[in-house]
Parts: sequence; structure tokens; C-alpha cells
Amino acid sequence: MNTPSMFESRKVTTDTTSLVSYIPLPGFGVLPVNAFVIHSKEPMLVDTGMASVRKEFLQELRSVIDPNELSWIWITHADMDHLGNLEAILAEAPNARVITTYIGMAKIGLQGITLDRVFLLNPGQTLDLGDREILAVSPPTFDAPETTGLFDQKTGTLFSADSFGAILEKPMENALEINPQNLRDGGHLWASIDAPWLGIVDPKQFEKTILNISNMKPEVILSSHLPVATGINTTLFDNLAEAYNTPGFVGPDQQALEKMMVA
Repeated sequence: MNTPSMFESRKVTTDTTSLVSYIPLPGFGVLPVNAFVIHSKEPMLVDTGMASVRKEFLQELRSVIDPNELSWIWITHADMDHLGNLEAILAEAPNARVITTYIGMAKIGLQGITLDRVFLLNPGQTLDLGDREILAVSPPTFDAPETTGLFDQKTGTLFSADSFGAILEKPMENALEINPQNLRDGGHLWASIDAPWLGIVDPKQFEKTILNISNMKPEVILSSHLPVATGINTTLFDNLAEAYNTPGFVGPDQQALEKMMVA
């Protein structure tokens, strides 16, 4: 896989569908880039995918739900792999409001999104989707200050934004299929990229942030950068707790990149 690619959408819980794509990281592997549709009474889209696969993303979204039916679009944070198709989707979803934080609103506003389409929600606050309460949470790791995950209190599903992600050897459908050592190494590598500050934090304080999530006892963990994960909470929590020992990532320089491109 040499370019970002969209895969077929798939049900990951009884009422959640994952819109699956992957981006190649030359020399390292591939990174999942997931968005999700929660089929609640007031339907919600979590993140909007990459602009580089816009046509395919919109096709998959339309196959899952009529965008006109969307009530909410949750932007976990304003990186382009999460924000890439927001404007295109808003044009097809006139009734949807964008959930973010104040800092997120400032970043999204740079794309011309008007304030009347924004709904601010901070960690610890909840949103009623008509048939369930969604709790905003702070994931243990992040690469943007506005990052907010969400916990579906009806199904026990945690949407963890970038946390618990991993760089993989190849696309996979379920995290259970990943060799445990590869999952650990790929998770540590991703954490070193996405949260380079880990090496300077107090490990005990970091473990407390993980404990805040583990105490929620999620039934399913849906990371933006990992296949659906069920039954491996302890593994994911332990892997992340160990990640503060991973040296901060330093990427290839131009010479190394050119060698990769030739290879």
C-alpha cells in the first residue's frame, strides 16, 4: 500500500459502524485512520477522515447513513486526519452541529465554520443523544490540547481518539488478530510519535490518567488508530503505561526518505 486507502466500512458494535482507512508510513508500516458512526436516536459521526480519500470516504459514509440524518459531528481534535472532510460533510448534513472544545472551535474556525454550527463540550460533561448519554473524556495521550474522547454510557464503548493507537505491519480487522509483541511495539512507536512529551512526565501521574479510563471498564475500545479492540483492555492499558520509557520519535531525514522511496 503506497497511498492512503479507504476500506469497506464495518459494524464494530451493534450500533456503531467504523469507516476504515489506512495511511502508509514508509519504513515503519501502516497506520489505521478510523471514523465512526453512532446509530443513536440522534445519529453522530465521530471524526471525518482524510481529505486524500474524500470521494471514497463520502461514498462509505453515504452507504452507512444519509448525511442529512446526522445530528452531530464529534471532532476529537483538529488534526487533518480527523478534520479532513468536515466541510464536505457539513454541506450534506445541514442539521448537524460540530462538537468540540473552545480551543478546537478556534482551530476549526480557521476553515470558515460558523459559530452557529458549533457545540462546545468539555471533558466531564455529557450530551443526550435521545437514547443514550455520551460522556466527554480526556484520553491518556494526545497530540493536540483540544483532544476529547467520548464514552457511550449505553453500550460501554470508549472512543479514545489517538490513544491506544498502533503502527501495524498490515491492515487488520480486529486488534485481537495482532501479535501481542507487535501490538506492544507498534503502540509504543505510535505513542512516541503522537505524544513525544511522555518521556518528561511523572510515570505515576501518567498511570493515574490511564486508571481514570480503566475504571470506566469499557466493553469496547475504538481508537482512531487501531482496529476495534475487545477483551484486551489490560493489554492496552499496560502497553500504554510502559510507553513513557520509549524515546521520543525522530523521523528519517530527506536522504533516508529518498532511499525509502527508491526501495
